[in-house]
Formats: sequence, structure tokens, C-alpha cells
Amino acid sequence: MQLWVGLGNPGDQYKMNRHNVGFMACDVIADIHRFGPVQKKFQGWVQDGRIGSERVILLKPATYMNESGRAVAEAMRFFKLDVSALTVFHDELDLPPMKVKVKRGGGHAGHNGLRSIDQHMGPEFRRIRLGIGHPGHKDRVHGHVLGNYAKAEIDDLADMLGAVASEAEWLAKGDDVRFMNDVSLRLA
Repeated sequence: MQLWVGLGNPGDQYKMNRHNVGFMACDVIADIHRFGPVQKKFQGWVQDGRIGSERVILLKPATYMNESGRAVAEAMRFFKLDVSALTVFHDELDLPPMKVKVKRGGGHAGHNGLRSIDQHMGPEFRRIRLGIGHPGHKDRVHGHVLGNYAKAEIDDLADMLGAVASEAEWLAKGDDVRFMNDVSLRLA
């Protein structure tokens, strides 16, 4: 069993924020792979399903970004999972928009959701970094991250999320390189 967590903030006002791309990824994965209904558990929203032969629990913490680790830790304890079973989908300033990279372990680079999970679980979890690009100056980061995707970005966003969900079986199998390659090919 694996726990895949999409980071974001609850509430309609945040729905299309760049910071919520982790939530969006979980929604598209659940849709494409026909996961079960949404349940309120672990201080968030949970869906259960299979990707290939692997059972995957999707979690969208409802704790707001800065407290995401509380929901993740609760789910991990409940399912008695090791940190190696944890995958987190999150927005990444240091990648160009719509680029996707996988990384195991590392720092949080100022991302409060990752910082919270680090505090509860340690840093050695797998991260699916979904590029949102950097606005150019650190004073503009807050507005950029909490800003909505522009209308001109929506088709590219849908393509990226569709590619991530369509190639998710490689993530479930632990083949991060094949996942990144196949997502790149779909987006080329």
C-alpha cells in the first residue's frame, strides 16, 4: 500500500491557485484510475483505489498547507506505513511551468507544506515536483504561488495533469525514471 498526498489549501477561493496543483493532481489521478468516493478522514479528504496492481490511498489534507504534516502523519500511523510508502505532489517554484520531476528526500526550499511533512515524517519521502515557475523576484513569490493559473495556462495545465495521471502506474511500480520520461514524451 502507498499513500499519495496532494498539497493544497481547502476552500473554493484557492481551487485554481498554483499552490493547489498537488490537490489537482490527486483529483485527476482519482478520476482517470476510477478511485472510490471521497471520504473525510485523517484531517483531509481520502480516496482509495488501485493503480496497476498497487493499492494507493490519495490524501488531500484539509489542514491548510502549513499544517499538512499533521494529516499525513495521522494517515501514515493508521495504515502503519513506512516513509518509503509516501509520495507527495506539490508545486515547485524552481521548475519551469508544467515541468515534472521526481525527487527522493531533500530540503523543503521554503515550501511550508513540505516543511510540515518533514517535521512529522522526516525528509526521506518521494516528491513529485510540479513546476509553476518563479516570478523573478522573491518579493513576488507569495502572490505568484497563491495566484490563480492564467486562462492561457489552463490547456497546458490540463495536459500536464493528464500526463501525470496517465503515467502514474510507473510511480506505483517505483520506476521514477520511466515516469519522468513518459510524462516528458506526452508533453513534448
